[in-house]
Amino acid sequence: MKEVEGRRVCQEFSAGYYGLCAVGGMLSAGTTHLAITPLDVLKVNMQVNPIKYSGISSGFSILWREQGPSSLWRGWSGKLFGYGVQGGFKFGLYEYFKKFYSDLLEGHSRSSIYFLSSASAQVFADVALCPFEAVKVRVQAQPYYAKGLADGFPKLYYSEGLSGFYRGLFPLWGRNLPFSMIMFSTFEHSVNFIYQNIIQRRKEDCSRTQQLGVTCLAGYTAGAFGTFVSNPADNIVSSLYNKKADNVLQAVKKIGFGNLFIRSLPVRITIVGPLVTLQWFFYDTIKVLSGLPTSGGINNRKLEEAKLST
Repeated sequence: MKEVEGRRVCQEFSAGYYGLCAVGGMLSAGTTHLAITPLDVLKVNMQVNPIKYSGISSGFSILWREQGPSSLWRGWSGKLFGYGVQGGFKFGLYEYFKKFYSDLLEGHSRSSIYFLSSASAQVFADVALCPFEAVKVRVQAQPYYAKGLADGFPKLYYSEGLSGFYRGLFPLWGRNLPFSMIMFSTFEHSVNFIYQNIIQRRKEDCSRTQQLGVTCLAGYTAGAFGTFVSNPADNIVSSLYNKKADNVLQAVKKIGFGNLFIRSLPVRITIVGPLVTLQWFFYDTIKVLSGLPTSGGINNRKLEEAKLST
């Protein structure tokens, strides 16, 4: 990795570094969410109308037959821009808060640092995402609501006001905060476990290809754990945005407590596992091309070094 070290575009924990992480998060999250739009359209319809859309293959067949192939790409602009903005906040602020809490809470466990950092970043990320998500879910589940963000934003504002954009903010936090906390923490611990117990080599002694391979394996593990934890809130978000329920308690009652965990879970696992893997892969590829180390593992020691030098 010496040749990479020699052409870094910025130093770790500098303003430029956090900006680069934000751009990397924006690009990785926006493009990957755009790519899985058809699966997301199916997921939302399975949550809103589970009797009609009871399975993955049959659900795709119904959408294709009744609404045409273009229906599978409804809400693509909300996926690209909404999750791009969210990804920029999430990854950029996670890196910032990880350094901040490491300095503030010296002596605390790494897990507590990861949980606090990811939760703090996700709070801001979801505030940025919420208006895009409000329009996207309606476009995907209501074929004649709007074509996309351009006509969906003004229509939602005129019909429901500013509050319409943030109707699902608390359920969104309920879905994404546990997911983010589990995902980032699992990723960090998985990276450390792989290097220490499987590869049994330091990260800096591994090639960039090996490092990115570790990133992918840890990313998939993180996505799988986070999916199950966040599934109940994901069902509630879809129910609220499509007016299947007026509040969280009513949504839980209509869906059923057990169904909160299993409804649309197979399609979410199909979506989230590869999605999180690709996000971490693209994000760390941008880091590597910028002369920076991949995420997790050695970054923990870098944090300690930075603390000692200040």
